Amino acid sequence: MPEATLKERAPQPPPLVRFPLLTAPMASVTSPFAPEPAPGATAATEQLLARLEAISRERPDRVLRLHGTLRPLPAIGGREPGEDPEAAASPVEPVEPFELVIYRGFSSSTTHPTAFDPDQPALPEIARLISAEILHAPLRPGEAEGLLAGPGPAELFLEPGAWP
Repeated sequence: MPEATLKERAPQPPPLVRFPLLTAPMASVTSPFAPEPAPGATAATEQLLARLEAISRERPDRVLRLHGTLRPLPAIGGREPGEDPEAAASPVEPVEPFELVIYRGFSSSTTHPTAFDPDQPALPEIARLISAEILHAPLRPGEAEGLLAGPGPAELFLEPGAWP
């Protein structure tokens, strides 16, 4: 068998991902052992996050915290190309909660690993947003959180005027 064909079949190492540290909310470390993120976020969720990140750049005194769920994807080959991942997932599979914070234009998951590359979506395609709330920034471990608005739908905070 030609050498080029063997190299093409060789397994590739997983990409590096960030894990938020509990003691420093915006710091991260990398690990090659974390699971590879899902193929990508849906276009609507990706655009929503991009707009919220843009607004948050202008409000360094605020943190937007998003809550939602992740539904497991079926096994590889378990869905057809173009099939909706939500429809393909079994209705008996449990959903997993997630939390994402947006601060100064950057998204960071506090519950799941994210891709090291900031150009990659912070949420996988299986993510479903449930609610959002605005907190006084910066967040400090051990201190009470200053809830300023919410909880409500994330779309509520697409207008800069909705950020108190």
